[in-house]
Amino acid sequence: MSRHRPRRRFGQNFLYDTHILRRMIASIDPRPGQRCIEIGAGLGALTRPLLERLGDLVAIELDRDLIEPLIRRCNGAGQLEIIQADALKVDFACFRRGREKLRVIGNLPYNVATPLLFHTTSFAAHLQDAHFLLQKEVVERMAASAGQASYGRLSVMIQYRCRVEPLFDVHPKAFRPVPKVISTWVRLTPLRRQPHWARSEARLAAVVARAFAQRRKTLRNALRGMVSEQDFKAAEVEPSARPETLDLEHYLRLAEAVAKRGGEDTPITP
Repeated sequence: MSRHRPRRRFGQNFLYDTHILRRMIASIDPRPGQRCIEIGAGLGALTRPLLERLGDLVAIELDRDLIEPLIRRCNGAGQLEIIQADALKVDFACFRRGREKLRVIGNLPYNVATPLLFHTTSFAAHLQDAHFLLQKEVVERMAASAGQASYGRLSVMIQYRCRVEPLFDVHPKAFRPVPKVISTWVRLTPLRRQPHWARSEARLAAVVARAFAQRRKTLRNALRGMVSEQDFKAAEVEPSARPETLDLEHYLRLAEAVAKRGGEDTPITP
């Protein structure tokens, strides 16, 4: 184990449990020729076994002090390309090789997990799948259905793009330092054929974000100035309903109604 001291500002909790690592690798089932990108390679606990199975791998790591230890850890395992960068600023589409889609893998820092999920899944058209180790609460939110307490903006927007499949939980003692929460290993598979597509994802995102920013209010009040009474009627949505009671299809209908009226975020005269 490296002497590197985990840095709180990077949200570093290093996974070291070999049994868990084997389960993670088995669930990914990486094969030579596949284009895999690891976010937050850290000390290389997952990087080395991935590299041994794949032959080549791209690893993104923000902490420059981990680059040399990572190189040493993976020496002789295969061809490793390390990119010292913030994954939130990475254009994942640039890693495509021909028609081969990407497989993204990562033990995501808790403090930036949600932004990383939104950023990564924005490249869903370029992904075969993604496997992430996340705080259990975050995965529950991602997989929640309308009406559940954990259902919210993250649920709607992730499920618009991907199928969410929680695989197994990971106990805090599998990490160093030991976090205060349980983690969950989850698989995201981009949806190739959706029953409905938003005319504008930006508009859908805006409606959903506004609704859940004031989830205790009725939709009429939460979406005032964005969605008109005519929009609610066209979408067959009850304006007195609460945001957490609407499923993805209903949010898509609302966004479509706003689109037909015209404008991304067209203000409505009261």
